[in-house]
Amino acid sequence: MKEVLQKFKELLLEENEKINLISRRADPNDVDRHIEDALTACKHFDFNDKKIIDVGSGAGFPGIPLAAACPRGQFTLLESELKKSQFLAMAIEVLGLKNVKIWRERAEVAGRTVGREGFDCAVARAVSELNTLAEYVLPLVKVDGVFLAWKGRNYSVELERAENALQELGGQVEDIKSYSLGGSQRYLLVIKKVKSTPNRFPRRVGVPKKRPL
Repeated sequence: MKEVLQKFKELLLEENEKINLISRRADPNDVDRHIEDALTACKHFDFNDKKIIDVGSGAGFPGIPLAAACPRGQFTLLESELKKSQFLAMAIEVLGLKNVKIWRERAEVAGRTVGREGFDCAVARAVSELNTLAEYVLPLVKVDGVFLAWKGRNYSVELERAENALQELGGQVEDIKSYSLGGSQRYLLVIKKVKSTPNRFPRRVGVPKKRPL
């Protein structure tokens, strides 16, 4: 796993100079922190023998580190931007990750088509505020499945704002894992899918962001 993640770090830094994957000022230590942050979830959830979707995967966080660490998990990286999805496709080929596939699509569309309630677990990191993110993610998760959201110090404010969205979409906060990363406090929200998402969700592309539940 260490060799794969080292190769991923080198590839990401190289490609980041060509396209905006992460901050242009990012250095190897920054990428190490992104990887460490992603892998925190392995301490709290067993991804092996599960179908997992990384919503808004971007540069491959948290999906690629998790896939490297959990080779028996089947990972789908959902990303709508062409250049980022092309980077992800190149990365999984270079890294030889056979348990990963790329899906270039908007989350609102994915949740209304073949992806609907098709995954045991969904993960999302640095995508959007929770009241919007929940509408992107929860329609993709099976009943009794889990949604893991990486959040910072304002997590409690986001949770309060997302209370209605979670209730409407069938999610319920099961646990909140606190940890320290690079001197800052981070939180992993564990949200269980307790009932099926109503057919009216997700709403059409762009609406969840413009008018959060």
